Amino acid sequence: MTAALPTPPAGYTARAMRLEDAPLIAQRSAVHTSALLGFAKHSAEDVANYLRDPGVDLATDGWMVQGPDGFAGSATAVAITGGTHVNVDILGEEPAVLGWLLDQAERRAHEVSQSTGRREVVVRLGVIRQDARLAAVVRARGYAVGTSVHRMRITFDGPVAPPAVPDGVVVRRGAPDEASRRAAHAVLMESFATQPGTLPRPFAEWVASRESRSTFDWSQVTIAELDGRPVGMTECNDNFVSTDNCGYVGRLAVVPPARGRGLAKFLLRDAFAVDHAAGRTGTILHVDSSNPTPAVALYTGAGMGPDVISDIWTRTIEI
Repeated sequence: MTAALPTPPAGYTARAMRLEDAPLIAQRSAVHTSALLGFAKHSAEDVANYLRDPGVDLATDGWMVQGPDGFAGSATAVAITGGTHVNVDILGEEPAVLGWLLDQAERRAHEVSQSTGRREVVVRLGVIRQDARLAAVVRARGYAVGTSVHRMRITFDGPVAPPAVPDGVVVRRGAPDEASRRAAHAVLMESFATQPGTLPRPFAEWVASRESRSTFDWSQVTIAELDGRPVGMTECNDNFVSTDNCGYVGRLAVVPPARGRGLAKFLLRDAFAVDHAAGRTGTILHVDSSNPTPAVALYTGAGMGPDVISDIWTRTIEI
């Protein structure tokens, strides 16, 4: 049984989030982000995929707030990387509601830390740079900006030719079986080993997460091999087809020993060519500005530029 929620601000009611809330959250998110950016940041499919992810338990990880005029706010707080971090997303307009939702997220972070036996947990919350109201709420709670995530985009202005495959590289399209999926996952794990906050999930969880998404198919994985060893991969999906008619590169990874050979540039431009051939008008991806690899320079050098910048506010909660 889900525990009763703490009392929300006067005039509001609250309950646990449900999967059927996804269309309303997507619609309200579109209104909110369009006012800030001039366009919707998330597609309806993106929101629904996130809420149905097997790593999210909406009974404990999500909240909805209703006011006199209906929807007043929502939030999720989801443990990642074995419970060392909790990723928080908050949507709303009223500071009192935003503060209450942040209270619930931090309470959930406490529970996560206690359940894993850890003495601290890092709470991470992405705030669109133009969202001064939410930034003020988290700043007042002692959060500080740790990094920023840039949503990068390229809009095709003509034909996009497939890039030449680097010497000695074999390209495998799709990951139709367990062996190919394990190969792709191994590349991810080795590539992101020095970035704890972005480390992929264990294999079974990673597979289950991908298979829960309406916008993903295993044919959208590309693996690059060098001397018979998988050393690079891209994992793409259709999260932004309905809103932007753009392909999306969810992950691009090259293992450290294979870097410096042009593999990352090849995989990126290959994704462009695949998207163009599918009739897309462009390609989107996200990059952490503090990424220790030269990823930002790679993307800007390929003609991509940021259309959304979100600051990642963090606070370490000690138990």
